[in-house]
Amino acid sequence: MIDKTVKWDYVKFCILFFKRRDTCMHFLTYQSNGQEEIGLLTADQKQIIPLLAAEHHFYGETILPTTLLSLIQQGELALQRVKSIVKSVEAQSDLPFLLSPDNIRIVAPIPRPAKNIFCIGKNYAEHAMEGDKSADPSVAIPKYPVIFTKAPTTVIGPGDIINSHSQVTSALDYEVELAVIIGKKASYVSKEEAMDYVFGYTILNDVTARDLQKRHQQWFRGKSLDTTAPMGPFLVHKTSVPSVNDLTVTLKVNGELRQHANTNSLIFDIPTLISTISSGITLEPGDIISTGTPAGVGAYSTPPVFLKPGDKLELSITGLGTLINTVG
Repeated sequence: MIDKTVKWDYVKFCILFFKRRDTCMHFLTYQSNGQEEIGLLTADQKQIIPLLAAEHHFYGETILPTTLLSLIQQGELALQRVKSIVKSVEAQSDLPFLLSPDNIRIVAPIPRPAKNIFCIGKNYAEHAMEGDKSADPSVAIPKYPVIFTKAPTTVIGPGDIINSHSQVTSALDYEVELAVIIGKKASYVSKEEAMDYVFGYTILNDVTARDLQKRHQQWFRGKSLDTTAPMGPFLVHKTSVPSVNDLTVTLKVNGELRQHANTNSLIFDIPTLISTISSGITLEPGDIISTGTPAGVGAYSTPPVFLKPGDKLELSITGLGTLINTVG
């Protein structure tokens, strides 16, 4: 059963822009009857379209792959087949293969990325300033993107438990972020062309062990403990996000609002990040870029407030849904 606390507010957003877009595409990876499958939400929020079952129903064959990562890698051919399936579903009713959200368990959209997640540090000015004792913007705010990575083994999905890792850290912190999923191979891409290489967006919690981050100087270990990249609940195709530069980003801990910002405050926007990373590092379909967190993290509160077992985190971004996890 899906966690009933998962909010379905993205549907209102989906319906609002439905007439302006070809197809409203909120992809998800889910488990049903012990099997991991990929699907799409129907626009009315009430059901899920299992893509392979729907494809076989309408076409008598399946060309779509079994994972969302493979679907992204398959490119435009797969995307056009998905759009056709959605239109066929919209034209009919009482289809036998549609699923109720109550009968499935949503997992991370890409449960195991092909390689490390690209992450951006200090990409909101207020966050950069809150962590800099100089209080000098010319010192605190980076002149170039700060890039690090998280291991693929960090990824978990909605409702999964974030391991407190109390054996190795006493300073586990949260970071709500907009994550960008690359849709096609990108090498030395210009900022002007960069958005053509985006497949879609999801929510990512860049959970961080601050003591390990500081102790090891380079951030990889403090950022890469197992279960420290909750992701989801959906991967929303870019055509269903009319203005990625104007999305509200929030995080609550036990119902208390800790972070609140808008993506229009990013220091380095998505085209800049894609262009910078792809200049010498080839980005591939399914690669993930997490764009940075706003101010309000626990480490810079007065006094610092770190996560503890039992804490419930709710991360929301306009149109992308709400990602809920608990620390254990």
